[in-house]
Amino acid sequence: MSARRDLGPEFEDAVVESFLDKMGKEIDRRVDERLAEVAPKARQVARQGPADAQRLALAIVSVALGTVSTLLLVLLGDGNPSSLVPIWIGIIVVNAIFNGPRKN
Repeated sequence: MSARRDLGPEFEDAVVESFLDKMGKEIDRRVDERLAEVAPKARQVARQGPADAQRLALAIVSVALGTVSTLLLVLLGDGNPSSLVPIWIGIIVVNAIFNGPRKN
C-alpha cells in the first residue's frame, strides 16, 4: 500500500500486477510442496493394485453366484449342462483378470 501511495495513481496497475505475480508464485510454490509430499504415497498406492481382502471377496462372491446359478439351471432349467459352461468361464475370466500379476 505504501508503494502505491509513493508512486501515485499512474503506477497503480503495475503495483497490483506485481503483487498478483508475487502471490501467484507463492501459491505455486506451496502447491508444489504439497504435491511433492503426496506424490510418492499416491504412486505407491496406485502400484499396489487390489488388496488381498478384495481378491478374497471376489472369489467368495464368484463361487457363491456360480453355485446359485448352477443350482437354478439344474432345478429350474432344462438340465442341459452345456448352459453352465459360459457362466463358469465368465467367472474364471473375471477372477483371472482381477487377480492377475501384481504390479509392485
